[in-house]
Amino acid sequence: MTTRAGTRRGVGTPLLVGGVLAAATLVVALRDPHEGGYPLCPLLALTGYACAGCGGLRAAHDLATGDLVGAWSMNPLLTIAMPVVAVLWLVWLVRAATDRPAWSPPTWVWVSALGVALAFSVLRNVPALQGVLGPV
Repeated sequence: MTTRAGTRRGVGTPLLVGGVLAAATLVVALRDPHEGGYPLCPLLALTGYACAGCGGLRAAHDLATGDLVGAWSMNPLLTIAMPVVAVLWLVWLVRAATDRPAWSPPTWVWVSALGVALAFSVLRNVPALQGVLGPV
């Protein structure tokens, strides 16, 4: 498939996004967030409540270094979401390489994802669930 300018659409954008994510993952894998050095979540700093992303850097570090249990204890939602995002990136790359249009999820997918993130944020701040939903 060619664009109006006559050039192939190609895999440039998915490769760029993948490269940026791989570089960020490498940084987090090499510089352990468990030891500090990264900024604190603004919501956690201001309110004391953990958001859906709290513990995400530590979970990414643990996943990148092969510690699935550690990742789960930091952020179960992102421990599930990060591999899903990796698979979706692969689908995007293959579709771009085979000149198929990018998949655009329907609105209900985005609304559901937002609902899950909000529910997770609320539930992880319930005292009885804090040990289960982290971050520990």
